[in-house]
Amino acid sequence: MKKWLARAGWVLLTAVLVTLVGLMVWEPLLAEKGRDPADTARNGYQAEIIRSEFGVPHIYGKTDADVAFGVAIAHAEDDFFTLQDVIAMARGRYGALAGEEGAKVDYVYHLLDARGTAERHYAGIPAETRALFEAYATGLNQFAAEHPDEIRLGNLFPVNGKDVATGFALRQPFFFGLNNVIGPLAAGEPLRKEFGPAIPGHEPSDSAEPIMDGAETNETAAALPIHMGQDGAMAGSNAWAIAPAKSGDGVTRLVSNSHQPWRGGVAWYELVVQSEEGWHYAGANFPGSPFPFLGHNEHLGWTNTVNRPDMTDVYRLELDESGTRYRLDGEWQELESKTVTLAVKMGPLVLPVRQTVHRSAHGPVIINDNGAFAIRYGGIDNLGALDAYYKLNKAETLEQWEAILARMDIPSTNFIYGDKEGNIAYVYNAAIPDRPKGPNWRGILPGDDSSLIWTGPVDYSVLPKLINPGSGWVYNANNQPYSAAGPADDIDPDSVAPELGVELKMTNRARRTEELMAQFDIIDRPTLERIKYDMGYIRADYVDVMMDGVEALDVSSDPQLAKAQALLASWDMTSDNVGEADALALLMIRPWMGAEYQNYPLPDAQEELQKASDHLMEHFGTLTPPMSDLLRLRQGDVDLPLDGGSDTLRASTLWDVDEDGRLSVRHGDSFIMFVEWAPGQKVRSESIQPYGAATTRPGSPHFADQAKLFVRKELKPVHFWREDALRNAASRKTVSSQ
Repeated sequence: MKKWLARAGWVLLTAVLVTLVGLMVWEPLLAEKGRDPADTARNGYQAEIIRSEFGVPHIYGKTDADVAFGVAIAHAEDDFFTLQDVIAMARGRYGALAGEEGAKVDYVYHLLDARGTAERHYAGIPAETRALFEAYATGLNQFAAEHPDEIRLGNLFPVNGKDVATGFALRQPFFFGLNNVIGPLAAGEPLRKEFGPAIPGHEPSDSAEPIMDGAETNETAAALPIHMGQDGAMAGSNAWAIAPAKSGDGVTRLVSNSHQPWRGGVAWYELVVQSEEGWHYAGANFPGSPFPFLGHNEHLGWTNTVNRPDMTDVYRLELDESGTRYRLDGEWQELESKTVTLAVKMGPLVLPVRQTVHRSAHGPVIINDNGAFAIRYGGIDNLGALDAYYKLNKAETLEQWEAILARMDIPSTNFIYGDKEGNIAYVYNAAIPDRPKGPNWRGILPGDDSSLIWTGPVDYSVLPKLINPGSGWVYNANNQPYSAAGPADDIDPDSVAPELGVELKMTNRARRTEELMAQFDIIDRPTLERIKYDMGYIRADYVDVMMDGVEALDVSSDPQLAKAQALLASWDMTSDNVGEADALALLMIRPWMGAEYQNYPLPDAQEELQKASDHLMEHFGTLTPPMSDLLRLRQGDVDLPLDGGSDTLRASTLWDVDEDGRLSVRHGDSFIMFVEWAPGQKVRSESIQPYGAATTRPGSPHFADQAKLFVRKELKPVHFWREDALRNAASRKTVSSQ
């Protein structure tokens, strides 16, 4: 008997060990093997990479494809870690690297059929654009082959242009907040209020069916390679363009001031590219892109800010008893269903989790305890942004640039524009669904009426836009487009149809910009810098609600809260590290700003005052520490004081709370660029990043070498012209495909 039990024990132990080993190794073994880029055997690529004194790569090649190959090599040298996150995401395998949060991204990959979009449309992208993507993939593969010790997931390489394009297809709709719909539906929670105005004849959106009361969900602080989680939800930007007549010195100025995560797959990477085929551009991209998304060429430049139109429509489906069919126009249609396996990394193990995704004629379908809901969104099943951004890089005139936008291939984001001819522009760009009048597009729609399934975007002509306003300036700070150039030039809200769902919100940054721009007849470079780095708040909207809420509290029985209440009442409405109340106000503003920005219910004043004052007392022993002791820029051994706050023009938006109670900023002012076209002179520009060019390479001299300049509000030169790049080169080499 004892021998039998011993044998049984060994059998059980062996089975457990085999299972554990299987859970460690199954995912790479079963993953679909990647394919090499098209025509790799016939194409050879060669690029020159010149790095500036700050390690910024300047990439040169005979062809545009040569440059794209070099972009991949240079970026991998600086941040191969994050590039692998992006590639894993683009192949539906991110959960094997990032665990549960990564598996959520993989679920969305399958739900939206990102791979299917690439399969259907990649071949239709112009050949010269596909050539960039194939060359870029070749560069990634070569770096991976030469650095096998850095590969984090087996069978991830090789990749090809279609893989890279799939990443674009997946990321695009999250810039306008698709996760604000997918997240609550997947969790079976109420949807948030929509940003668009009420449709005539229907109730306002905050009381329309469904119950869009914005119940708050748990957000992740992970630096995901897609705009999901808290970092994605808080993405924003400031942007300005000043015409020569307003600048005081005849210079056209463009300011790009993005607010993105400082690490991860949607953190900016700065570069300059130039080929002998006319591609010459300085700016920044996200990991996984062969070209910059914003910046400037010799002739013109642009930057982007997040806008928040109602781009998504939700339909309630009627399913039959089997749950496999839905009713459409009085007939039953088969519900497309596919079961997929998501990999969820947990320590050394990777667990397989089965999920079923569905689609109807409307688009993706989510089934929860409340029913079945189909989703349709602007830019659905469109891969045209790949070509549009590339062609924007090479545009030479305002007319060419605007014609590319008019294709409506870039799903969302405002564009602020300037050029050497003195033109400035603001375009509320969005591939907004072309919705017929009548239905309540702010609520859940009936899923049985095919007439509500729109087929494309509105025409470019109906989008809000301003070209060369009389004021001589345009701006955006993630606010409604009806404040953009001053009262005399602003767009009339009544001129925009409510079906477009254009948001009606202002940010503190926008209100502050309005106030500051109105003060000056001339906005020269020093004035523009003063505006950009402003740290003031205006007592309006959520700021006013917060202040009033705290003032109304009866905290007479709690000495600490009473002191905190009086301290906040004395606040000078800035986050400039000067006033005694700045640290307390910094902690208080963030939750109110986040709720307002994401359409959540506003927080409880007493609860937040308690949390903020407890934090300061626990870690500093006082309610009045210098804000610079609290708010920090930390990267490796670098630990510097910061200023600014959530929703100030000098933005310090999100942070991690470190063990010592300090707030380590991870999201806010990120890539900043000032561009100038002076009469009769070549374009010049300056830029800065919070850390450096090599954010995941602690051994690199460029891990955090821009940090001191960043906290001092100083910029570094962009060596746009080759002669300047050579004169300031820290390194120079040629890379070739094998």
